[in-house]
Amino acid sequence: QVQLVESGGGLVQAGGSLRLSCAASGRTFSNYAMGWFRQAPGKEREFVAVISRSGGMTYYLDSVKGRFTISRDNAKNTVYLKMNSLKPEDTAVYYCAADKVWYGGQWSDRNLEVWGQGTLVTISS
Repeated sequence: QVQLVESGGGLVQAGGSLRLSCAASGRTFSNYAMGWFRQAPGKEREFVAVISRSGGMTYYLDSVKGRFTISRDNAKNTVYLKMNSLKPEDTAVYYCAADKVWYGGQWSDRNLEVWGQGTLVTISS
């Protein structure tokens, strides 16, 4: 099983950019689909983006399409979330997740195998 550590969160102004990273330990990173979720204050956790094991397939939450890009580097055991044109409503704790199974489409957060500890993203208006 992999372990996940997120980094790259911070405070930026609306319209700015951030890149989140999620580093995975272990030798089986390429066996896992990887995704990002977020949880805003007082709200439930929501799906943001997912990428297949090879990186060939991705899927996004509608509200981030065209602004966020998920990618992975299997040689570095790392998945990224590049976030552009950030909005105050993107403010949340962002979590990285891993699971061997993804059948396409939006990824449910139920029963995913591994979670990171989260990194806080704050967008000021």
